[in-house]
Amino acid sequence: METTPVLPPPATESPTPWNWARKNLFSTWYNSILTIVCLIVAFQTIKGIILWATTKAQWRVLEANLPLFFAGRFPSESYWRLWIVAGIIALLGGLTWGNIQREERLWNPPTLILLGAAVVGAVISPIDQTSRFYLLGIIIATAASYVAARQINPKILGWMPAIWALSFPVILWLIKGGLGLTEVSTNDWGGLVLTLFLAIISIVLSFPLGVLLALGRQSSLPVVKLLSTLYIEIVRGLPLIGILFLGQVMLQLFLPPEYPKLDRVIRAIAGLTLFSAAYLAENVRGGLQAVPRGQIEAARAIGLNTPLLTILIVLPQALRIVIPAIGGQFIGLFMDTSLLALFGMLELIGISRAVLANPSYIGRYAEVYIFVGIIYWVFCYSMSQAGRKIERSLEKSH
Repeated sequence: METTPVLPPPATESPTPWNWARKNLFSTWYNSILTIVCLIVAFQTIKGIILWATTKAQWRVLEANLPLFFAGRFPSESYWRLWIVAGIIALLGGLTWGNIQREERLWNPPTLILLGAAVVGAVISPIDQTSRFYLLGIIIATAASYVAARQINPKILGWMPAIWALSFPVILWLIKGGLGLTEVSTNDWGGLVLTLFLAIISIVLSFPLGVLLALGRQSSLPVVKLLSTLYIEIVRGLPLIGILFLGQVMLQLFLPPEYPKLDRVIRAIAGLTLFSAAYLAENVRGGLQAVPRGQIEAARAIGLNTPLLTILIVLPQALRIVIPAIGGQFIGLFMDTSLLALFGMLELIGISRAVLANPSYIGRYAEVYIFVGIIYWVFCYSMSQAGRKIERSLEKSH
């Protein structure tokens, strides 16, 4: 009998940068031309941006108005309240982040890069020494709570949603005042504080409303299904600017005459919530339809009634499926807060317009809007990463 000769394994190239570039960037003559052209365009673009940022840009507009961008017209003597709010959010955020990444390495490269960038940004930022001290303290508190989350029993950290909910009244009390603190009118709220407040409250309110609308549209009760469908289709057929206009101008008309006038922040939150809930309902409905029919039949076979079937079997699976879509909806809602500048609210875009209206800073559009764009990108990217982490933790990453 003839034996099959044992062949040596195929030769592999060493994973050097040149081998990678030859395989991925210069594999053919046209790929080589495209690579060279893209490198030239990228080099010229980056060179132009660096030259403009270092020689022509006037960053003093940011340094002089930094408190306005972050706190608006909030009284400077009450800034300590905002720092406490930031500290509470940092502690709870660190605990939540550490719990989500419990199964991963403690100090992975992305986390170290993020922490290092935050420290460097705090050190070089054009703020006073007291604010820099507070900012570094918040970064240290976030890192400490992130590490502490690994040592805490996961069952305890399972109460984090409830802890976040309980922290909201404290945060609202610190921002608005009352009960021993000087009250700050919502007319003085602005900048990043107002943007985050509008976005977070609208997200928290629109999520359960969107889920209820999705369940209503899937309901077997004709009246509930009809009303849910009408609401979703009518709201999705209107532009957001129209919904916000209705909230700011006409919402008060639907209330009794003796009812006190609603605050403009409440009216803005109502418009954002009602609009986002309709789109969120359709995302959740897609998840409900994606749940296998066999899951429902098996649940009915073991005697689960409709409410338990929905809460324990259908809804958890549907929400896991649509986590990417829900994350995208929340990011869109965060960016949609910029439209409130059209109604005179001084959130990030509104405060930017107010700064640019100052004769001393006329024409500094690029510096201001690049800065504001970076802030929006940081928060949107953080929300995107959080959604991906939650998706992985639920073992639904696709």
